[in-house]
Amino acid sequence: MSLFVKKPLDQILAQAADSEKGLKRTLGAGNLIALGIGAIIGAGLFVRTAAAAGQAAGPAVTLSFIVAAIGCAFAGLCYAEFASMIPIAGSAYAYSYVTMGELVAWIIGWALIMEYALGAATVSIAWSEYLNKLLGGGIPYEWCHSPFESFTDSAGVYHQGIMNAPALIILLALTLLLIKGTQESALVNAVIVFIKVAIVILFIAIGWQFIRPENHTPYLIPADTAPIADQAGKIIADYSGWNKHGWGGVLGGAAIVFFAFIGFDAVSTAAQEAKNPKRDMPIGILGSLVICTILYILFGHVLTGVAPWTDFVDPEKGREASVAYAISTYMTDYQWLANAVTVAILAGFSSVILVMLMGQSRIFYTMSNDGLIPKAFGELHPKFKTPYKSNWILFFFVGGFAAFVPGHVAGDLTSFGTLFAFVLVSIGVWILRVKSPEIERPFKAPMVPVVCTLGAIICTAMIVGLDMQTLKVAFLWMAIGLVVYFAYSRHHSKLKK
Repeated sequence: MSLFVKKPLDQILAQAADSEKGLKRTLGAGNLIALGIGAIIGAGLFVRTAAAAGQAAGPAVTLSFIVAAIGCAFAGLCYAEFASMIPIAGSAYAYSYVTMGELVAWIIGWALIMEYALGAATVSIAWSEYLNKLLGGGIPYEWCHSPFESFTDSAGVYHQGIMNAPALIILLALTLLLIKGTQESALVNAVIVFIKVAIVILFIAIGWQFIRPENHTPYLIPADTAPIADQAGKIIADYSGWNKHGWGGVLGGAAIVFFAFIGFDAVSTAAQEAKNPKRDMPIGILGSLVICTILYILFGHVLTGVAPWTDFVDPEKGREASVAYAISTYMTDYQWLANAVTVAILAGFSSVILVMLMGQSRIFYTMSNDGLIPKAFGELHPKFKTPYKSNWILFFFVGGFAAFVPGHVAGDLTSFGTLFAFVLVSIGVWILRVKSPEIERPFKAPMVPVVCTLGAIICTAMIVGLDMQTLKVAFLWMAIGLVVYFAYSRHHSKLKK
C-alpha cells in the first residue's frame, strides 16, 4: 500500500468515542486552559527571555515575543479547528494521519518527540538551575551540569560537569504522579499555575517602577556591536550574523523565545480526555495562548528595563537565573521577591514538565494503537487507565537527556520540533477543507487559506532563524526517524494490515 495511505476520519472518531477501552474523559474547559498555561509559562519565560535578549534581540525581545505570538496565533486557530473536529489523543500526529497520510504522520510524530520529550528535558535542567539558586549554590557544579559543560570560577578553579542529578529527581516524581491519574495531575497543575501566574504579575507590577529608559536604548542591537567575552577571554556572543542584530535579531530572538509558546498545542494531546472536546478544546488552546502572550510581552519589557540586556549574555552572570539576578542586583529592597520568584519558578517548571510528559505519552499511546511503535507504549494501567509503560519509557529517555545534555541544545531542538508540527497542522487544515468540506467543524479557523498560509510561512521563517548546528542535529534526528519507519513501523502498521 501507499506510504501516504490516510486513516479514515470515521475510524478515528469511533476510536475516540470508545470510552471503555480508552482514556477517561475527566477534563473541563478550566482544566484545559490551566494545562495550556501550565505548559507555556515556564522555562521559556524565565530562561529563554534572557537568552534571546543576550544572544540576538536585546531589549527588542518584546518584539520577538510578538512575532512568535503571531505565528502561534495562526497555528493555534488551526489546532483549535482540528482538536474540536478530531477529539483524540495524538495532536498533530493524528491530524496529519487523516490529511497527509501515514509517512507524513510518522515524520511529525517523530518530530513531536523533540517538542515534548526534549521540552521536558530542557525544563527539568532549568528546574535544577533554579533549585541550586534557591539553595545558594549548595549543589556542586559537577552534579547539576552535563559532562559537556564546564567553567572556571573567579578563583581560577576548573569545574567539569558529571550529571544533572536534580533534574532526574523531579522527572521521577512527576512520572509517578502521571501514572496515578490524569485528574490528579490536572489538580496539581491548576494549583501550581495559580501560584506562578500570581508571581509573574507581582514581578511585572513591582519591577515597572525600576525600569531605566537607557536600558531600552538602542532598542535593537546595532550591527557594529563588538563580540562579548567572558572573564577568561573566551568569546561567548558574536553579533555579526544576520539573525544576531537589528530586525534580523528580532527574528532570531523569536526563534529562541518560540520555545516559550509550546504548551497551547499540548492541550490538543488531551482531547481524548476532555469532557466536551467540541466546545472546550478551542477555549483551552486559544484562551491559554492569549493570556500568556500578554504576560510575556509585559514581562520581557520589565526584565530588559530593570537590567541591561548585556547582563544576560554570560550564563554565569545572569542568564541561568535571570529574574532572581535582576531583582537581587537592581531591586535590592525586594530580595524577598527574588526568593519568592525562585520558589514559584520551581513550581512552574514542574507544571511544564508535567504537561510535556503527559503530551508525549498520549502521542505515543496513539502511535502505538496504530501499530507504528511497539505495543507497550499503548498499554493502560489496569486501575488508573493511564499509559504507565509509556511514562516509564519516557522517564528513562528524557532523564538521559536531562542528565547528560546541555539545556540550550535540547531547547533549540524543541523549537524545531514545535515549529515543524505547526507548519504541517496549518497545511493540514487547508487540505481537509478542500478534500472534505462536508465534515462537521464545531470550530472553524477564520480566513482559510490566508490563516493557514501565514501560519506555515511564519513558522518556516522561524525554523530558518535557528542556528545551523541545531538544524543539522534536527535533520539527523529526522533521518533516524525515517530509518525506524522503514525498518519497523511500515511493516507493523495496523492501517495497512
